[in-house]
Amino acid sequence: MHSSDPTAAPSRARIWWEIAIVLALGLGESAVYSIVQLAYRLTDSTPLADQTTALNPSRSDREIFDLIYQVLGVAFSIVPVLLVCFLLWQASRPHLGRLGLDGTRVGRDIGRGILLVLAIGIPGIALYVGGRMLGLFVAVNAGSLDNYWWTVPVLLLSAARAALMEEFVVLGYLFTRLKQLGWGIWPIIIATSVLRASYHLYQGPGAFIGNLAMGLLFGWLFARTGRLMPFLVAHFLIDAVAFVGYPLVAPFLP
Repeated sequence: MHSSDPTAAPSRARIWWEIAIVLALGLGESAVYSIVQLAYRLTDSTPLADQTTALNPSRSDREIFDLIYQVLGVAFSIVPVLLVCFLLWQASRPHLGRLGLDGTRVGRDIGRGILLVLAIGIPGIALYVGGRMLGLFVAVNAGSLDNYWWTVPVLLLSAARAALMEEFVVLGYLFTRLKQLGWGIWPIIIATSVLRASYHLYQGPGAFIGNLAMGLLFGWLFARTGRLMPFLVAHFLIDAVAFVGYPLVAPFLP
């Protein structure tokens, strides 16, 4: 008999449809486009090592409209995060306790996030430089906005957007739902890491390898701790340094 109890556990089919919708609104769409873009790059007459991609391009040659477009882009792109919070929201406090976002141990979580930056930041730079030499990465321009008074704040907003989108969906949401589907912890870690790597393929095969490794580390640690905050902090700091620091070091890069 069909149950009309609104508190009843969702069916497996409903969970799969929910996952498909959440991914189609953001990271899944990005993964599909990245795969197509990589195919385009690999079949282009220009070698991969001589190609360039811009992570934060200007949207208009008029300053005020560039700012408006940038802010609107950030605002609308966090809708999947709001959807995930809505879907995982619990009536009792802490409302997002399944993600470890309970307002406790904030200082410790931030400290762990900083340690993660140190653990993956230097190897990540080394991988990028080595990958560029081997032709596995396109040249990534991480801070390609024009130089306005609002450039740095917008770049920091973009870093926050990336951290929220990726960690809430890939770690928080997918771990929760795939556990409900009966998946083991390592299949979840591997599947979410492949997804994370896939939507970075537009940067070249090297980006897939690097983000796969980061996803495996993040997934393993999240499975052990169940706390999302350290990964939000780490991801934000990594992207903030890349986005804001790139224009400062770009003149010294080969």
